[in-house]
Amino acid sequence: MENEVDIAKLIHKGGIFRNVEGNTSQEIYKKISKMIDLPDCMTSEQVYNALCAREEILSTAVGNGIALPHARAPIMKNEEDQRICIVYPKHPIDMAAPDERSVYVMFVLLTYNPQVHLKVLSSLASLFRDNSFRKALEEQADEATLMALINEIL
Repeated sequence: MENEVDIAKLIHKGGIFRNVEGNTSQEIYKKISKMIDLPDCMTSEQVYNALCAREEILSTAVGNGIALPHARAPIMKNEEDQRICIVYPKHPIDMAAPDERSVYVMFVLLTYNPQVHLKVLSSLASLFRDNSFRKALEEQADEATLMALINEIL
């Protein structure tokens, strides 16, 4: 469908980061903002500051060990620059999740407009409801495994 968001493509562009060191969301954000392949118009400091500013308002942990860090307002300048980065912290971290579970996986959303952001959240919510997808995340599945599950579920 034309107005659907290609989650698999956004994850492929953003990448998967394993064993990211850090005991707090800020420490993880500091590390990953330097690891993410960003467009020339964007700096790691901009990404770090945007993620931290949003986290200060309300935790982005959604439960089941999953968090959706993102900026309060879209920070990517155009559609081609947007991406989703999957981050597996080395050790689960406390992010004050509604179910009090520690976060073991983060989907860092870097989008370019609110409509795309909402479509991404909707697609991710569908994925997170699927037991096989959540199990794959708990096992720190690689990109190929996640892509196969995304194509099967969505």
